[in-house]
Amino acid sequence: MKTRLLVSVGLFLSAGCLLCAGPAFSQSSQESGKLKVHVEPKQAYVFVDGKAIRDGSQTLKLAAGSHTIGVYNYGYLPKTQSVQIDAHKTADLNISLQSSGNKVAGPFAEIEFKGDPRAAVLLTGQTPGYFVGHVDEFNWDWIWHQRLLVRPGSYQVTVTRKGNTIWSGSIAPKAGQHLTVYLNDNGRTKTQNWKAGLSMGPQPRFKVGIASATIPIAPVSAQLSAQNSNLTCGQATSLDWNSTNAVDTSISGLGKVAANGEHSITPNQNTSYVLTAMGPGGKVTRTVAINEDTQPAATLALSQPEVRYHKIGDKVVEQDSANLNWSASNASSVNLEPFGSEATSGSKTVTPDVDQSRRGPVNEDVTYTFTASNACGGTITKTATLHVVGSIDPPPPITLASLFYPTDYPTKQHPDAGLLDSEKDTLAKLAKHFENYRQYDHQAQLTIVAHADVRASRAYNQALTERRADLIRDYLVSLGVPPDEIRTQAVGKDQQMDINKVEALQSQDPEKPEKWETRHERTTWLAYNRRADVILEPEGQTSDVAYPNDVADARILWEQRKPSLKAVTNASAAQRGTEQASLGQSGN
Repeated sequence: MKTRLLVSVGLFLSAGCLLCAGPAFSQSSQESGKLKVHVEPKQAYVFVDGKAIRDGSQTLKLAAGSHTIGVYNYGYLPKTQSVQIDAHKTADLNISLQSSGNKVAGPFAEIEFKGDPRAAVLLTGQTPGYFVGHVDEFNWDWIWHQRLLVRPGSYQVTVTRKGNTIWSGSIAPKAGQHLTVYLNDNGRTKTQNWKAGLSMGPQPRFKVGIASATIPIAPVSAQLSAQNSNLTCGQATSLDWNSTNAVDTSISGLGKVAANGEHSITPNQNTSYVLTAMGPGGKVTRTVAINEDTQPAATLALSQPEVRYHKIGDKVVEQDSANLNWSASNASSVNLEPFGSEATSGSKTVTPDVDQSRRGPVNEDVTYTFTASNACGGTITKTATLHVVGSIDPPPPITLASLFYPTDYPTKQHPDAGLLDSEKDTLAKLAKHFENYRQYDHQAQLTIVAHADVRASRAYNQALTERRADLIRDYLVSLGVPPDEIRTQAVGKDQQMDINKVEALQSQDPEKPEKWETRHERTTWLAYNRRADVILEPEGQTSDVAYPNDVADARILWEQRKPSLKAVTNASAAQRGTEQASLGQSGN
């Protein structure tokens, strides 16, 4: 709008020619069409696909295809619209803008531009939203005033047209100052005092006359606040903000946002959110700090400091428990070793095992470790130690006694004969003791080692001792001893007990008949070797080799001669006690 009264008609005619012909805005090699644009107010500026074209209603030559038409005028709400241009055809577009915004108060500085009159002037940013007018609206201040008014400060100016930057640079006008920018002289500036800017009252955002224009640029303002600025980890809060006279509004961490709004956030560390509001009137930043309590709190406690533990063999007979209680706050996950992941609070009954395997006193500590953490990187660890006292003792003693057979028993014909009443009593006691013992040693086994005296052949005695071992095994099984816990071993007439040892054993027996010892040492020695020893495994305890001199059927067991089957199977204890044994050499 660089005009003088004498040339206004010429300008009008010039504008009329532009409306008739319009600028070319397409490549000649492309198919093109035309777009007639009518704008209101008539000073409004037209942008095509984001590029500044010129002010006012006009006819544009555009490449065929889709285009975005933007119409801007400071103090009005901008409008953009997509249009389809067909080759060799003309499209019409009417756009009327709606005024917006209150008056703008000073103090002001005045900016004047000298150069391309149709070029668009953008302040602070380089997109169409930062458009404040065109050069012809700000290039005269003599009789008629064409004023771009700004609040004192620093501004980035971009003057552009048809995708070309005429000039870009920074200016810093002061209140009460007139600043002239010479676009054709590489942006040279000239300043002079302009006292009117210090006292000028509030101005409407867009006021024009026949050859005058006053456009005051409203400053940008912004506010940012948090509903709660002190959070625990995982706690949410809300950011609230508003801005005025801004084209672009963004918040760090959130990106571009509306000019006014609210947004829920859940930060995981101390975070400062920065609101940046930018418009032609400048750039404003506002910051709000969110303080994040990243440290969890935790407790871990035992209901008692000490418990007892008692183990006999491999059986635990006493194992006390305690209650383990825990809680955590400001934590999203907890781990309780040795149990693993748990709820943030709870209670558990703990019954500790001990690491000790050897027998003896137990004096150990069992430590429980509670770790609470959160997504903010905070962590805390608590421990509780339970003292375990007691002992690990051997299984209760078991009495093992060797068993003795009459000469030549059991036989092939009668493999189940040969266990006399006294030996069956011994086996009954063994089965009962072993059943009790197995409670404390689950690996316990019995090994039956059967012997024969030196008479008869090696093969005969081997078979005989196999029958003896099998008979004992079968009898123990009949008494309830599991068969897989009994092993047998037949040694025939090998591993004979020395006669001197027999005499030593007899000398220690208060029940021995004197005449057996003095008159028939060999017979006694043979009787000692017609036995089966019992070994407790894995302890390796061997049965006591003590001849049953005090039992009623002792003489049948002692005789060298093979007794009758009837004597072995049917004789009562009283009858056996009165029988007279004869010496013979037929058996073993």
